[in-house]
Amino acid sequence: MSNPFLSIIIPAHNEAERLPPSLERIDEFLQAQSIRAEVIVVENGSHDQTYDVALECGRAYPYLSVLRSPDNLRGKGRAVKQGMLAASGKWRFICDADLSMRIDDIVQFLPPAADGYDIVIASREAPGANRVGEPEYRHVMGRVCTFIVKFAAIKDYEDTQCGFKMFSGAAAQDLFQVQRMNGIGFDVELLYIAKRRGYRVKEVPITWYYDPYSTMRLWDDSIHLLREIWEIRRNWRRGLYARLATSDQDR
Repeated sequence: MSNPFLSIIIPAHNEAERLPPSLERIDEFLQAQSIRAEVIVVENGSHDQTYDVALECGRAYPYLSVLRSPDNLRGKGRAVKQGMLAASGKWRFICDADLSMRIDDIVQFLPPAADGYDIVIASREAPGANRVGEPEYRHVMGRVCTFIVKFAAIKDYEDTQCGFKMFSGAAAQDLFQVQRMNGIGFDVELLYIAKRRGYRVKEVPITWYYDPYSTMRLWDDSIHLLREIWEIRRNWRRGLYARLATSDQDR
C-alpha cells in the first residue's frame, strides 16, 4: 500500500494459533477508523505453520503482507527491523502477536495524543497502567529486567520491554537502519540511541493482559540482557550507531 498513515508490524514466531484471532481483532479496529493502514507480518524462524497461516490471512485482508526472515533465522529484533524498514507508514507500530494490549488503545499512540513526540512506548508500569491476570513471580521478573535497564542503560522509562511501540516514519527509518541487536536487548538499543539523538519519547500506561505462554526466564534473560546492554554501550563508543546519510535527509 502506498503512503499509509499507519503501519502495524507483527513479528511472529510459532504463532499459527494466535495470529488469526489477533488479525481479526486488528481488522475490526481498522474498519472502524478513517485512516489508511497496512499490516506486515514477519514470520521469524517458526517450527509450526505460522507462515502458511499468515499467507492465508492475507487473502482475507488486502492490506496485509507477509515477509519471512532471511534463511529462516530467529530473533525478534531481526524480524521487527525487517518489518519496520519494509513499512511505509507515517506512523509505524510494533505489535506482539498475542495482542496482550487492547488494540483500541492504539489511538493513544497516534496524533493528536502523539503530537510533539517521535516515539510512543506502551508501559505496564507507568502510573495508571493495569496488569490483568499476571502471577506475582512474573511481575518480579519484569521488575528485575527494568532494574537492569535503569542501572546499566536508560533511567528514563519504567518499561522498555513491552512489545508495543510506535515510531514516526522518520524516526523508524533512522533508528532501525542502525539497529544491531536481534535478541532481548533490541528494545533497549533503540531507546538508547533515540535518547542520545534527541528524539522525544512518550511512555503511555496501558491495560496489559498476561499471556500464560510467555517464555521469559528470569536468570537466563537477565544475564543475556546485561550482555547485550554491554554490547550496546560498546557499539555506541565505537561509533557503530552513526546516523546514515540517507537518514539525515529523511528526518
